[in-house]
Formats: sequence, structure tokens, C-alpha cells
Amino acid sequence: MDLITFNDKQYPKHQAIGNAAQFAIPYAKYYCKGIGYDIGCGKREWSFPGSVAIDTGFYDDLNALNLPLEEQVDYIFSSHCLEHIHNWVEALNYWYDNLKDKGILFLYLPCYDQEYWRPWNNTKHVCIFTPKIIRDWMEYKNFKNILYSGKDLNDSFMIVGEK
Repeated sequence: MDLITFNDKQYPKHQAIGNAAQFAIPYAKYYCKGIGYDIGCGKREWSFPGSVAIDTGFYDDLNALNLPLEEQVDYIFSSHCLEHIHNWVEALNYWYDNLKDKGILFLYLPCYDQEYWRPWNNTKHVCIFTPKIIRDWMEYKNFKNILYSGKDLNDSFMIVGEK
């Protein structure tokens, strides 16, 4: 088994490679249907199947705060992206505005328990979340049917809600 060590704790090596979405996509397929975005996918081939892939790695002008479609979408899927956004509330509010009524927001985020992903250890991350923080924002925005997981074997959690 390939592991990495940080602060005398061991973590799966794949956490340092990218494509965390691969662990959430099988579950997200039950919720994310129709026309939607995968925001922050890293590479097109890592994006949620059938989505409009959005990432600054291959678009200069499209990003989490500048989406291409003029109409609202059925879902927004985002994996390990939100922790890189300085004003995550602004981003989530913008994503909310870009969802149709009954649209799905599906987030896959790193857990606080994985020490390397904390912003003071990994300067690519500007914030860190817990399911409660995201759930509280979703409740504030009146999302319905909010479901969330605990920490998985990728030291991440999923949360999904319906606008």
C-alpha cells in the first residue's frame, strides 16, 4: 500500500495526486442529472460525466465565479475546489443563483482531520470545512433534502442539497 507521512501520520498516497472526484462520482450520479457543471475538476478527463467542465487549468476566462451558460443548470458538482476559493461564500451564493429551482448542489470536500489539507499546512488551501459549516450555509439558503457523509477513506466528505 502506498502511503505518505505528514506530522507522523500516514495517509493514502493518492491524496497527493489529484482526481479526488473519482471517489464521489459514483454516489453523485444518483443526484446530478441533466445539464450541469463540474467546477474545479482539474482535468477534463476527471470531470463528472456529461458535465460542462470548468477549471482555470484549461480556461482562462471561466472559473468558479464566471460560468458559461446563460440559463440555470440542473446541478453543480464540485470536488476539492471550494477550499481553494478565497471568498467561498460568494462562490456558493453564485452557484446557488446558477441552479434551477430543485437543482442539486453536490460538494466533495477535504476533512479537517487530514492535517496536511489545513490551510496553514497546505498554502494552496485558503479554508477548511466541516459538514456542519456547509450544512449551515445550505440551511441558510433554504436548501431541502440535505444529506451529508462523515469522513471517508479519502479523508473527505460529501454533502448534497436540493435548491
